[in-house]
Amino acid sequence: MRAADAITTDEPVPPPPLVPGVARALSPLVRRIVAPNPGKMTGAGTNTYLVGIDEIAVIDPGPDDASHLDAVTGCGGDRIRWIVCTHTHPDHAPGAAALKEATGAEVLAFGNRDGLKVDKRIGQGHKIEATEFRLTAHHTPGHASNHLCFFLEEERMLFSGDHVMDGSTVVISPPDGDMAAYLDSLAKVRQLRLRSIAPGHGHLIDDPKARLDWYIEHRLEREQQVLDTLTAAGTAKIAQLVASIYLDLDPELVPVAERTVHAHLLKLAAEGKVTGKTAKGAWSAP
Repeated sequence: MRAADAITTDEPVPPPPLVPGVARALSPLVRRIVAPNPGKMTGAGTNTYLVGIDEIAVIDPGPDDASHLDAVTGCGGDRIRWIVCTHTHPDHAPGAAALKEATGAEVLAFGNRDGLKVDKRIGQGHKIEATEFRLTAHHTPGHASNHLCFFLEEERMLFSGDHVMDGSTVVISPPDGDMAAYLDSLAKVRQLRLRSIAPGHGHLIDDPKARLDWYIEHRLEREQQVLDTLTAAGTAKIAQLVASIYLDLDPELVPVAERTVHAHLLKLAAEGKVTGKTAKGAWSAP
């Protein structure tokens, strides 16, 4: 068959599978290694990113797993100068201590919490200046109050941790999770001139504006659904709302849905649209 006669298709080529322990180059400056902690909440596993060539920043060392940390040190070696945590949840930060011991790198995060001990507390606007790149921190509370995203200026890539993920939405779990703060943080990130988003779980996102628009739209639609369902019922508990809103939900994910609905209700209560407070108590709408 001649080349001109070959059948063509517009079907997108799926990205290669996320294989734990294998370093994959995503750009001239960025490599990704997936941790071996797959699950319903982590997808294929936590993404650890190595940014830079001569000097390296490791973003989210992941769980304290020897094989994963060996893969990270094998890729970065003594060029690892910074260990940066987007937040302190157990699938993102526990590997920092062992990686610091192995490399002598400086640990940076929003602060000490959940067992993480930092060498430097960082927040909005902090910059990591390396020979080849600059990373700027953006405080993005919502999923966690101490959550940071990091913007790689040379490639306009955002390392989003659990602020934005590929393949699923983000759990907002009160009291540390805050739905109003989360929506504000999404709007803030949307103002950045992004070329891509490197999420804490899943594949590289190459349509950042569309993905952020969908995230915001989805959360507002869910909020309206919660309000409409509660208004129709008059008074209801969160478990009843979840049963009405999330049809055919995996039983393992029911507690996750309940926490997210609670976060929506707390936001609506702060706006005076519903009354209620606790996760187990009754909520009402006018």
